[in-house]
Amino acid sequence: MRSMITPTLALFLFAGSGFAQDIRYNFDQAADFTKYKTYKMVEMRNPQQVDDLLKKQISTALEQELAKKGLTKTEGNSADLFVGYQVAVHTEKQIDTFNDGWGGGPGWRGGWYGGGGLSMSQSTTSTLYVGEIAVDMYEPGKKQLVWRGVASKTIDTKAKPEKREKNLHKAFEKMLKHYPPKKK
Repeated sequence: MRSMITPTLALFLFAGSGFAQDIRYNFDQAADFTKYKTYKMVEMRNPQQVDDLLKKQISTALEQELAKKGLTKTEGNSADLFVGYQVAVHTEKQIDTFNDGWGGGPGWRGGWYGGGGLSMSQSTTSTLYVGEIAVDMYEPGKKQLVWRGVASKTIDTKAKPEKREKNLHKAFEKMLKHYPPKKK
């Protein structure tokens, strides 16, 4: 029984790792990130609109993480950075197939040469809500993008509000771990 628990547990851990958030970022190598102290939130053109509650959750989580990075929010146009975000939410079908490992064609099978046998497979489908959020930071004077972070698998429109907020905070924390970027 114990030998059966370990492979099963490993299977579920491996399957769960496919749902982890993916974080990517890029930045302008020539930008001096030490001079950025203030920011202003700006609306970006977003082909996919989200409801006002989700907008508020995104803004709150993002602003809290920016504050942890030492950036102060301002409403004036004299901000060092303009910060905006874009959201994309779509669904994908995922098919998981589990095989009992028995059967197959002729060949070496645990010390004997044989063939044939029955194999049982079970497939399940599920819908994944893949929500991506991109955060852009612009230098207003030059109107130039200086930093961009993207988190995939972050927004699930079907999740409960508490779970959605937790995912947003986690995504922004992971994303802004790379801000300010460390120069080599």
